[in-house]
Amino acid sequence: MSEENKNEQGRIPMPKANFRVPANPASHVKKMVGVVSGKGGVGKSSVTGLCAMWSLRNGFRTAIMDCDITGPSIPKMFGVTSEDIEVENVNPDGEGGTLVPAKTQTGIKVMSMNLLMEDETQPVIWRGPVVAGVIKQFWTDVDWGDVDYMFVDMPPGTGDVPLTVFQSLPVDGIIIVTTPQDLVSMIVEKAVNMAKSMNVPILGMIENMSYVTCPHCGERIPIFGESHAQEAAEKEDTRLIASLPINPALAKAMDEGTFEYFEDFDLSGLTEALPALD
Repeated sequence: MSEENKNEQGRIPMPKANFRVPANPASHVKKMVGVVSGKGGVGKSSVTGLCAMWSLRNGFRTAIMDCDITGPSIPKMFGVTSEDIEVENVNPDGEGGTLVPAKTQTGIKVMSMNLLMEDETQPVIWRGPVVAGVIKQFWTDVDWGDVDYMFVDMPPGTGDVPLTVFQSLPVDGIIIVTTPQDLVSMIVEKAVNMAKSMNVPILGMIENMSYVTCPHCGERIPIFGESHAQEAAEKEDTRLIASLPINPALAKAMDEGTFEYFEDFDLSGLTEALPALD
């Protein structure tokens, strides 16, 4: 190797490892958006669902990959079950085949571990490598068809699953979900730093549980304290996409599996955030 190919320390740089796994040949996903949070309990799955609903209602073919393997909630929110999953191209010996994701009543494609369990209440007690393998199979063994925006619901934190998603799947950008508490600013920074270390663009932040609206006078009450989302977004040189309220009607729709018919939310900020992928 010539001298000009050596780095400043005089060492020959090693090629970067490529952990990407190939998509299923029948899948044509244009953009993949990860929805992440540095901690649990911020309503990341509900935000993922709302983003998917916004996407579908704006004319985009939409899908959700539920990568929260040990705590999946997307299927129940949308009222889909294991009966909505199909298997095609099975070998004559009964093995192999390609999974076809469930489709919600409005047309959002969904794949989740809960859809592959005989009993959705059965716990998934797996170590990291097994969980990582399932996530890869959600990409390689599932016929997603034509999708404009796929939203990936990830578990909280910066552990095995986010690492697997960032390394193995073609994530085009992430949306960080946060809440108003001061503690969250530190947690957000962890998620930001992980994304930067993996060279994944940050499309923006969504603050969930920002306030509750008084049903009598309409006053907005910041029950978790004043919002710091705009400050956090500016600090990380990104945009605040939306500040979403606590809404009992939304929680009820999630419990009843009628989530996709919920109307009272504003994610118009995605109009500016998602074109950043183009």
